[in-house]
Amino acid sequence: MPISISELIDRLGGPDEAARLTGVSTEAIRKWRTSNAIPSRHWPAIMAATGLSMEELAPAAETDVPMGATAALVLADGSVFWGRGFGAFGVSQPAELCFSTGMTGYQETLTDPSFAGQIITFTFPHIGNVGANAEDIEAANIAARGLVTKEDISAPSNWRATESLDSWLRKQNVPGISGVDTRALTLAIRDLGAPNALLAYPADQKFDIAALVAQAAGWPGLDGMDLAAEVSCRQSYEWTGGLWRLEGGFAETEARRIVVAVDYGAKRNILRSLASAGCRVIVVPASATAEDILRHEPDGVFLSNGPGDPAATAAYAVPAIRGVIEAGVPIFGICLGHQLLAHALGAKTYKLARGHRGANQPVKDLVTGRVEITSQNHGFAVDEASLPEGVEVTHVSLFDGSNEGIECKAKRVFSVQYHPEASPGPSDSSYLFGRFVEMMG
Repeated sequence: MPISISELIDRLGGPDEAARLTGVSTEAIRKWRTSNAIPSRHWPAIMAATGLSMEELAPAAETDVPMGATAALVLADGSVFWGRGFGAFGVSQPAELCFSTGMTGYQETLTDPSFAGQIITFTFPHIGNVGANAEDIEAANIAARGLVTKEDISAPSNWRATESLDSWLRKQNVPGISGVDTRALTLAIRDLGAPNALLAYPADQKFDIAALVAQAAGWPGLDGMDLAAEVSCRQSYEWTGGLWRLEGGFAETEARRIVVAVDYGAKRNILRSLASAGCRVIVVPASATAEDILRHEPDGVFLSNGPGDPAATAAYAVPAIRGVIEAGVPIFGICLGHQLLAHALGAKTYKLARGHRGANQPVKDLVTGRVEITSQNHGFAVDEASLPEGVEVTHVSLFDGSNEGIECKAKRVFSVQYHPEASPGPSDSSYLFGRFVEMMG
């Protein structure tokens, strides 16, 4: 049965208690009565205090759409950020809202499979200004569930653009929202952690905010979620083609060693980097067993990046990785592959409060003392305290001290948390591919 504003305030214990519970002034409570609406950011506190459901509270909810707004970013705590929609009409799936600090490469970011299950807030204000093309993608489809920008998408101004970002998003069925105070949103994520959210850009401009909040709040989040199986290839294939060059596009390569790349959500530029390092790259699904991998008689095995909780993916990945280790084949892992290698060696992972996402992350190589400017995208990290004897820490984050690399020389395996193929430095970390080739002999 719907409840009126006056009844709701009474159930909260009167104006003073309602103000205390929701963190507003009694004057704000008075405005609830006069406007006959309650801002959505107060719904979670009201539901917790009264036991009311979202359906019962909905008639008291403030649902007026601000003038000019055509889309809404809705958070699980009831916060609503209004803006102007672009890309595809519709409502995204619930996702973890994160931010990325990269000033370039928005197309690569959106197609990075590691962003599966996430909505990306771009901190750089000018997104879309170089358009979109078929070469700057890391996977065939966009992995992110939506994107948030400060400024409207501008017309492309780059000689390589073949279409606008807006039209590319429509083809990929991905919604976006502009006109959002991304600085305030980023600070909230930084201080409070990444919330559950969804992005609504309805074609009919009708918003059921109460239902959207309930949907976001009901999503379980990335903890315990295996997303690698969703973004991985379905069958094995051979990758050809090296790194992109201004003259001639993607380079031809000469293969001298066989590398099996386990696809947990592999970025194409990693495969290009391996090919350019002289590797014949055979890509296998995330579900591949040790037998599936070893039948290709590889000189080395690469463990790719990917999304989700590494502890969930480890259930089927770790037995395969341990089988490769027992066979004495060198292993190199990146991002999720780094975390899964740590699990295979007996360590554990944990969820970071905010995650590392962007192209300006400083990492120190403890072996050489050099500081690398790296590109990162991860919400989980390896717990250094859980590393067994014989496994050394090789890299650490200079932002928060979290683990960024490990090595076990006795087993000829190593891995890093960041993305050496993304070239933010621009080539600070490219030596890692050479190290892998040297390890293969």
